[in-house]
Amino acid sequence: MPEFTAETAGMGTLRMLEAVRTAEWPIRFYQAGSSEMYGKVLASPQTETTPFNPRSPYAVSKLFAHFMTIDYREAYGLHASNGILFNHESPRRGGTFVTRKVTRGVAAILRGEQEHLFLGNLDAQRDWGYAKEYVEAMWLMLQQPEPGDYVVATGEMHTVRELCEVAFGLAGLEWEQYVRVDSTYFRPTEVDELCGDASKAQQVLGWRPQVRFAELVGIMLEADLVAGGVKA
Repeated sequence: MPEFTAETAGMGTLRMLEAVRTAEWPIRFYQAGSSEMYGKVLASPQTETTPFNPRSPYAVSKLFAHFMTIDYREAYGLHASNGILFNHESPRRGGTFVTRKVTRGVAAILRGEQEHLFLGNLDAQRDWGYAKEYVEAMWLMLQQPEPGDYVVATGEMHTVRELCEVAFGLAGLEWEQYVRVDSTYFRPTEVDELCGDASKAQQVLGWRPQVRFAELVGIMLEADLVAGGVKA
């Protein structure tokens, strides 16, 4: 839904910025950017200065919001910061996202509710972190005396295949027996790899990720097992 996406992620941000600009309160504004803005990456790992190369209406809309935030900050002196967040996951992640789709799928297979899990590109690589920690980074940005733009990431890259290996392995299952590739889940313009360098966030905000990939998958799987009545 490209038009809806542009209205919400792009124009929605502009309307918020305009409201902040005209308000009489000392508002601090956080813009939720996305690693998807890097798209077909031109350098790796990605930092705050890596050129953007978006590959979807969502990424293009987020890029509009990113630069509009910078423009309002520089033009009107707003305390407005961009967080360029790489994939951040938790048990609250929506079921259509691949991490939650996998952990919910494992739980459903254990309950006997489904036999297979259908996924798209198993070779896609992402930098997955724990959403709870990433929200802390957002908060830290708003505590700084000056606004800025920050990459928030773990610096580790894993494939969807590895995600399946870990999730099914934690449940004592061989993932190859259950996972099926369905071409309908492939993107028209695929983003092959994303890996962030959060050095600036570490130096300025004092922020570092604590929960790593396997532990994160375990947190999500346990929550889906418990929710489905399966002993974790």
